[in-house]
Amino acid sequence: MKRVITFGTFDIVHVGHINILERAKSLGDYLIVGVSSDALNMQKKGRTPVYSESDRVKIISSLRCVDEIFIEHSLELKGDYIKEHDADLLVMGDDWAGKFDNFKTLCDVQYLTRTPSISTTEIIEVVRNPS
Repeated sequence: MKRVITFGTFDIVHVGHINILERAKSLGDYLIVGVSSDALNMQKKGRTPVYSESDRVKIISSLRCVDEIFIEHSLELKGDYIKEHDADLLVMGDDWAGKFDNFKTLCDVQYLTRTPSISTTEIIEVVRNPS
């Protein structure tokens, strides 16, 4: 069984998130998703997510393509998460291209093209400033 792992905040889930998760699942038999904790998101993006950690976990775990989910507490632990979940393939969006190649000693790494013209940050800005 090929185990695929991916990571993300998954705040304000949109079609881009669904596309990448479905494509990640199609590359293996079992999809594991690390959802960034609220604290990690604050550290990465300087803001808390719109949806709480527990809500984001519930939303992502409800998707048919997701087999397992866990909270990602630290970017520095990605290698440990890969080992802990016995992943064969790490999948990330191509906006991260090359940034996770150091994990190729632990598993295969593949970057998927993002869905064009959609981002959580842009959605949040439109909602905050509708004009």
